[in-house]
Amino acid sequence: MGVDLSLHSSNIKNMNLFSKKLFNLLAFSILVNFYGFSQDDQAIPKRFDFGKMWTFENPPKAWFKEAYNFTPEDKWFDDVRKSSLRFASWCSASFVSPNGLIMTNHHCSRDVVTALQKEGEDFDKNGFYASTLADERKSEGLFVEQLIMVADVSNRIIKEMDKAKDDNQRKLFQDSAVAQIKREYEQMDGWKGLRIQTVTYYSGGRFSLYGYKKFSDIRLVMIPETDLGFFGGDPDNFTYPRYTLDYTFWRAYDENGNPLNTSANYFKFNPNGISENEPVFVIGNPGNTERYRTHKQLEYDRDYRYPLQLEMLTNRINILEKEYAMKPSVDLQNDIFGLANSQKAFGGILGGLRNPNLMARKKAMEDDIRKNTKIKGEDPWEALSVAVEGLKKYAPLVTLAGPGGIKGAIVNLIHAVGKYEKTLDMPDNAAALDKLKGQIRNFAKEINSDKEKEYFVTYLNELQKYEHPDNRFVGKILDGKSAEERVTKLLKKTDFTDAEKLEKILGYDAKKFKKADDPILDISRILVPKYNEAVEAFQSSTPRRRALEARIANSVFAVKGSNLPPDATFTLRLADGKVTGYKYNGTSAPIMTSYYGMYDRHYSNGGKFPWSLPTRWQNPPQELLRSPLNFVATNDIIGGNSGSPIINKNKEAVGLIFDGNIESFAW
Repeated sequence: MGVDLSLHSSNIKNMNLFSKKLFNLLAFSILVNFYGFSQDDQAIPKRFDFGKMWTFENPPKAWFKEAYNFTPEDKWFDDVRKSSLRFASWCSASFVSPNGLIMTNHHCSRDVVTALQKEGEDFDKNGFYASTLADERKSEGLFVEQLIMVADVSNRIIKEMDKAKDDNQRKLFQDSAVAQIKREYEQMDGWKGLRIQTVTYYSGGRFSLYGYKKFSDIRLVMIPETDLGFFGGDPDNFTYPRYTLDYTFWRAYDENGNPLNTSANYFKFNPNGISENEPVFVIGNPGNTERYRTHKQLEYDRDYRYPLQLEMLTNRINILEKEYAMKPSVDLQNDIFGLANSQKAFGGILGGLRNPNLMARKKAMEDDIRKNTKIKGEDPWEALSVAVEGLKKYAPLVTLAGPGGIKGAIVNLIHAVGKYEKTLDMPDNAAALDKLKGQIRNFAKEINSDKEKEYFVTYLNELQKYEHPDNRFVGKILDGKSAEERVTKLLKKTDFTDAEKLEKILGYDAKKFKKADDPILDISRILVPKYNEAVEAFQSSTPRRRALEARIANSVFAVKGSNLPPDATFTLRLADGKVTGYKYNGTSAPIMTSYYGMYDRHYSNGGKFPWSLPTRWQNPPQELLRSPLNFVATNDIIGGNSGSPIINKNKEAVGLIFDGNIESFAW
């Protein structure tokens, strides 16, 4: 793959000495795909059903010895922790040289690098490679964070929380204790000057303080063309075997403008890459998991949460794809890819929730924990079940009815008008009203188009389809008409499409505004209160549900002990696994793919995007074609892990996380 083969030379065969060396180091392992756990005996609980995203406060030393005959010293954990990074607020990364070189994904970087282009440059088409330090491009606002200090402060916080009389007071006591402890640590040696974050584990069963060192002078070293970093696009997303070069290199600089000295903590590359069944370790920042949700909560997810979100995404993708077919654009293509990414993920999750064996497995695990838990007074599982049941009638509203970028201008206008009408009655409201007027004017300009009509028709059909029998209101909005008929009449009769009439409406005082008659106002007065009621139902029950979840998580912790890692929180974790192939679609996936496969995908698809390759890649040497490209391992990852290094026992980099696969979603 050669880091500069598309950027530093005009032909792959003419790679200079530097790029050939880097090619040999990285080609075996530059990217990684992951799959889920074994599919056999799905209904039987397994040891790692809560995953293997281990914290550095409690690394699984006994498990590493049992599974891999590997007994790393504390220094090993300290070194890999400090060599790994949080990349801005959305990805992971790592130091991979003694002078501040940072490795992460192309997809973590591509939105950032656009601003670094000079006149006449096109990073999407040609990529970028800085041949000298002076050529590296600083990205304003970009930063990485290194986890320097970790402290378990659970006992102090829980002691204060236990003094509370109810759930609301418990949260207040928790916040007070956290604030006091943070103030103390900010003055301690080793912690001064660090950004201190409080991390809640096991739904409030454990608490840690993390101290981060922030580096804000981050400069682009190299990014490949989008045809390479995005090879396969949405069709190949979440699949394996895979063929893509989803990587980028940056460099951190110190306060004096020199490359950061990272000689104490960085991952050296292993030129031999990986081998089958080799243990490998991912160090990164997985974003969010919900593995401690109860069986009843998962039933709610199965019946309401994910079906609603999946339909909403699918309908919006269909609208955007029709628009793209008529008028293609890069921005529209990115919008479609972003939604399709979530669509695949939610579809895979929903597939797992609809698998009766997996749900039975969750129930069996939960029953075992309940059987081994001494419950005093209220049963938290039963109480949480009642709380979840009470939210079902609000689920369609919370998920579907709110404003948002993919809902369309009419929906956003209706919500802005509802907020405006409410704000009219508030004291000192001039600034808030001016802001809302600006939003209303902007939304109103967009509503009278076929595209916006289709958005709103889709929205009303979704609300009607999923309306809960105990919370009906859509009939009032439709007024005996179909969604299309209602929207056609609305756009014909509303004064919001006329700038002069709109200004007249916005000039009304509170009393006159409330008497104003307009289809937009009529719908707003039905829809917005219903949506706000649903939001309030969820928000008001949150402290109660969180307290019950904490009791349940504590029960799990009491039965299973520290053998179970907590849910992911976009904080640094260590996930172990093995390099191994797996069965799929009646065949077997190999542990790694080669560049031959990339060219096969290119030619088999007629060289069309997203399987297009740059012209300079059209005549590859055999050395490249035979080289390993992507590989697969059993490590536990999720969103946020993008850009995570994957290392071997010797703390050597052998890969870079860029994706999970379809098989992993159900877990």
